[in-house]
Amino acid sequence: MTHRLAILDDYQDVSHGFADFAALETAGVTVTSYREPFASPDALVAALADTTMVIAMRERTAFPREVFEKLPALELLVTTGMANASIDVAAATEHGVTVCGTPGSPTAAPELTWALLLAIARHLPAEENSLRAGTWQSTVGVELAGKTLGIVGLGKIGRRVAAYGQAFGMDVVAWSQNLTAGAAAEAGARLVSKKELFTVADVATLHLRLSPRSENTVGEAELRLLGPEGILVNTARGPLVDQDALIKALNQGWIRGAALDVFDQEPLQAGHPLLAAPNTVLSPHLGYVTQESYRQFYGGALEDITAWLAGSPIRTITA
Repeated sequence: MTHRLAILDDYQDVSHGFADFAALETAGVTVTSYREPFASPDALVAALADTTMVIAMRERTAFPREVFEKLPALELLVTTGMANASIDVAAATEHGVTVCGTPGSPTAAPELTWALLLAIARHLPAEENSLRAGTWQSTVGVELAGKTLGIVGLGKIGRRVAAYGQAFGMDVVAWSQNLTAGAAAEAGARLVSKKELFTVADVATLHLRLSPRSENTVGEAELRLLGPEGILVNTARGPLVDQDALIKALNQGWIRGAALDVFDQEPLQAGHPLLAAPNTVLSPHLGYVTQESYRQFYGGALEDITAWLAGSPIRTITA
């Protein structure tokens, strides 16, 4: 059987540099890499009409039930990472599509979280732009030592961020719906209520998995509690924050600022209100975009495909 592989959302056109997909082509697989996001589900379906295998980069392209219904040729869907909220895994199984995952970097997202926090605390983007324009020192930053770091979601990423906070001399508090005092203490944090976290935190950073339960975890009430000296950092998922409330908070000075790597809709469209909001540091969802992470993602995807072609799928994901 002739197979066609589509590598989706290869924005930087680098997938072939991180895994030997040419070996698949030598074996008779047609490989197509798509750099641009699809404008609609119909555009996705049209492009993948004869495709049997797909590599999906994180949650850039959604695969809901209606997409599986219109792609009868699809047999294998590989997602980078071992979880992808944009894939209806139950629908995939019903339509005979095997879903597999890959390893990922445990450090890429936490490191970017800290880079964004330092950047907004010391106004680095604004100072760089000012310097290039001929101005020397235009802002006054804040130090992190002695401040309180509030971590919303103390999983693998949150625990690493807690360690960074401790290294910088910060008091670390944490909250999530199922977090226990013992688990928080093991990570070097103190369990508090959600209200207390946003009341005492100088910096609140989000590391929850997006779900119907966690959507809009941060709204107007939390932003007002964070206060005019508070900083919000989000490298998890955009919908964890009420976007309209955040835009209002930035424009009206409820908080000191926000450092964001994720947004409700990605890529962020030109003219979006967040692009004009004051006191922000914005990055285009770079949390997992590192050489080390891509080697694991694309290398793992190639392993998944090779195993599936041999009749022994690995790292399968079920509903």
